[in-house]
This record gives sequence, C-alpha cells and structure tokens, in this order.
Amino acid sequence: MKSAVRSIEIDVPIDRVYALLVDFPRYPGFVPAQTRADVVDAADGRWRVRFQLSVARKLDYTLDLVGEAPTSLSWTLVEGDMMEQNDGGWTLEPLEGGQRTRATYRLEVQLKGFVPRSVTQGLIERTLPLTLEAFKKEAERRYT
Repeated sequence: MKSAVRSIEIDVPIDRVYALLVDFPRYPGFVPAQTRADVVDAADGRWRVRFQLSVARKLDYTLDLVGEAPTSLSWTLVEGDMMEQNDGGWTLEPLEGGQRTRATYRLEVQLKGFVPRSVTQGLIERTLPLTLEAFKKEAERRYT
C-alpha cells in the first residue's frame, strides 16, 4: 500500500472549500483525469459516489464518503476495477480569521495484482499535486 499526505492553502473561506469538495457531480469539469462522478446515494453527510478516471485506461470505482462540515471529508473504497484499497480524506483548517483555508489531502491506495511499487508511488506523486492545484484553482475561481 502506498500513501501520501499533502497540503495547500486556498484563498477562500473553509465553508466554501467544503461545499466544493462535496459537489461531486462537478468534479469532471475540473479534476484531472476525472470523467464521471455519479452520486448513487446521499443522506445526512454521507454519500456513495461512482467515479471514473481516464488515465492509461478508464478506471471505475465506488467510494463511500463521510463529511463533517466544514472541516473534513473522508472516504473508503466500496469497489473498484484495479483497486484493493482507496482510503483517504480532506482536512480543512481556517486561516487568517477564516478568510483562507489550509486543505490537507491524505490518500492510501493499494492496486490489484502485481503492480510495481514505483508505478503506484509515481501515480500518487504525480496526481496528488495536480488534484490539490485543481481544487485550489476551482475554489478560487468560483468564490473570489
């Protein structure tokens, strides 16, 4: 299993960053390689979402997500084409009296079958900064 943690500062208040994080259907418009995000079920800060990524090929996976507005969103894998595990989450902290937000993204992934550790780590190390930048850019575009 490979894991990574990264943070980024966003020039938007925490509640708006959280609103962006839980706006799953709009992910394909700004998240790199995200081609679908369909909410299967939603109730009381819990969602089941079917995602599709297009990297070397299309990857389908379903996550159960739990939010604690406006400070965190976490997920666990329900099922996935090439994943045995996909656990992670966002932790949000207000900065500068609530005018800005520190967003920390945590991800643990285990792919199915034999995949060299360097491939998995490379995938995480390339996509994680791109994902953080995409959320920062979209939050600041929408809310400033």
